Amino acid sequence: MADWTWPGERLIAGAQRGDVDALTALVSGSHPNVQRFARTLCATPEDAEDAAQEALIILYRKIGTLRASGALASWMFRIVRNECLRRIRKPRTDEPVPDAAVRSAEDEALQRLEASRVAAAIAALPPEQRRALILRDVQGYSGPMAADALGISTAALKSRLHRARRAVQESLRTADEPANGGAHAGEG
Repeated sequence: MADWTWPGERLIAGAQRGDVDALTALVSGSHPNVQRFARTLCATPEDAEDAAQEALIILYRKIGTLRASGALASWMFRIVRNECLRRIRKPRTDEPVPDAAVRSAEDEALQRLEASRVAAAIAALPPEQRRALILRDVQGYSGPMAADALGISTAALKSRLHRARRAVQESLRTADEPANGGAHAGEG
């Protein structure tokens, strides 16, 4: 079983004072927890690794801004969450285009627009619904694994997923209505 304890307050205080050894120990001691947060919040393993790295860099650079040493875990969770959300919203430009199907610029633009609409709809969800949706539908966790990672029952997970999926669908449907001018198929 992994050690999920955070570095102690004395180490945090030393790092805040600028003690290089304490800062190094704080970053390396926080690494497993930051990676765990990132794996549960980010959409892909690559995004999780990048978000964890970015969070540790922020920890290294800004430990002096942490007000209470007991707030390290929640501070790091917020940093990782924000990094994961930023990566969801950021369009992917580094993905290779398959040789068999080269898409037109218009198709690319439409796909990016659709992906950003879906990402915005997911980002707008309440945090507990967003985490459930990402774990289950994006990261592919099984129901029991996702429920365990969130610390809830499988029934609660199913309820959150249902509400999250319905909210995303409604958000996308509402966004489509003005583009279609409210017209229904067959009218005209």
